[in-house]
Amino acid sequence: MNTPRLVDPFMRAVTYLRLSVTDRCDFRCTYCMSENMTFLPKKDLLTLEELDRICTAFIGLGVRKLRITGGEPLVRKGIIGFFEGMGRHLDSGALDELTLTTNGSQLHRFAADLYAAGVRRVNISLDTLDEDKFARITRWGRLPQVMRGIDAALEAGLKVKINAVALKGFNDSELFDLVDWCAQKGMDLTFIEVMPMGDMGEEDRLDQYWPLSDLRAQLAERLTLSDLSETTGGPARYMRVEETGQKIGLITPLTHNFCESCNRVRMSCTGQFYTCLGHDGMTDLRAPLRASESDAVLIDAIYAAIGRKPKGHDFDYSRQGVKGQTIRHMNHTGG
Repeated sequence: MNTPRLVDPFMRAVTYLRLSVTDRCDFRCTYCMSENMTFLPKKDLLTLEELDRICTAFIGLGVRKLRITGGEPLVRKGIIGFFEGMGRHLDSGALDELTLTTNGSQLHRFAADLYAAGVRRVNISLDTLDEDKFARITRWGRLPQVMRGIDAALEAGLKVKINAVALKGFNDSELFDLVDWCAQKGMDLTFIEVMPMGDMGEEDRLDQYWPLSDLRAQLAERLTLSDLSETTGGPARYMRVEETGQKIGLITPLTHNFCESCNRVRMSCTGQFYTCLGHDGMTDLRAPLRASESDAVLIDAIYAAIGRKPKGHDFDYSRQGVKGQTIRHMNHTGG
């Protein structure tokens, strides 16, 4: 097993890389990006071979978990070949887990191939079970296509976790419907507080903000909840619903700062390396990657960036407005 070599100034070992392979998506979710997005030209993106090289360098430095994100990762041409390439690190034991976050739109095409490449679980973003509301919040998405993808993933043997952004006035009325539906399909469920990212209107974000402490209190009125100590390496805190046995996670960057145990870093599809989702500061890894066929320059840049990893983010909502807002759209770093 690799010994973690990436340790930040606060003695946190970095063992989890979230990699965006594209900024493109076939949806335009209102809390993630603008409807009329200008996407990056192809020449600015790292090639799949370069992405493989960077991931391999990180794995050599002790990263044990690799999550592929986007945009929507499955819209990138040739992406299954990349997953197959990463599978060699699972086979060698250097990598514990290879997974992805997806909107589910392409899973009916690729679920079996992902399983064959070594993926064993996927996170699927789904905020509502109402077809009209789904079309409204995703702008371009169609719920039946996502449902088809979820069924294909389950049939392929993938463990599915649903990620739902908690939005007051939008899906708060579906809380128990989402929980029941996931329980019936044997899927876990995580709720995420809406984060102040991108150029979305401040007033809209404040109106949408639904504290997960309130959501949990609503669940507890009808269900028996037991807090769990386990973690999957991400920021969620989990609880078990005793009536169904399912796990429900809460990602609460605003009501509960989860930074003290952060083991995660993120990289964009252009090689921009972010050591914190809540800060705009980044390190360019594309230049050192392309500067030499040796990985020495790249590894030095990674070490230097980890040495600047901040203690925590500054996300906050107050009566006066949104604090700690970052200027990036979520599709830029992949969440």
